[in-house]
Amino acid sequence: MHLRAKPWASDWLTNHSDIVIDQDKATDQIGQWQKLFDQNQPIHVEIGSGKGQFILGMALAHPEINYIGMEIQETAIAIAARKSFDQVGKLPNLRYIYGNGNGVETYFEKSEIDKIYLNFSDPWPKKRHEARRLTYRSFLQSYEAVLPNQGEVEFKTDNRHLFEYSLVSFMTYGMRWSAEDYTLDLHADPDKVIGNVETEYEQKFMVKGQPIYKVKAHFQSTRYSINNKQRLI
Repeated sequence: MHLRAKPWASDWLTNHSDIVIDQDKATDQIGQWQKLFDQNQPIHVEIGSGKGQFILGMALAHPEINYIGMEIQETAIAIAARKSFDQVGKLPNLRYIYGNGNGVETYFEKSEIDKIYLNFSDPWPKKRHEARRLTYRSFLQSYEAVLPNQGEVEFKTDNRHLFEYSLVSFMTYGMRWSAEDYTLDLHADPDKVIGNVETEYEQKFMVKGQPIYKVKAHFQSTRYSINNKQRLI
């Protein structure tokens, strides 16, 4: 969803470049992201952080982890970062990238981040737009390039078709998950909802009674690619 432009957004982002890193400068940060945080801790990245409710909630709940919210829409990332700054100031474990999630390997080196979140991504329902889905094979290749061996992608959506597509995409790529890391109705499962931080979209769908689908999929250090028909190490 595209937001109406805010006249203050561009200047705010320019004046807070220590919190929000433009994608051109983010490429210069590769291998050095820990320097932007107060503590050297695991880094988790949300691709498509929208207005930032999830990433802010996670940063507040887990001070032992460094978080980066990545968003391509100027208005959305300005709202997210300003809301965070107005509420709690400059958090020591939260930064943002104003940039495209396509090609995260241009921002991070191998094993520089430990986990990726994909929350309520655009489903791009038309077949001709399949390659734009954040769980398409080319995106998975990018994620694998920056995560450690057996790195995790946590995926949450209200769209059943996108969820099923993503499960097939994960499995075809060689990713795996356990029964404990999978649910077809997150908020109906008291065990799996523990520690869940809701996004703005998630709250809207909950009010409507729509189920939320979630999976935590892991890359494998040794996997078999169905597409390439070869062993990958």
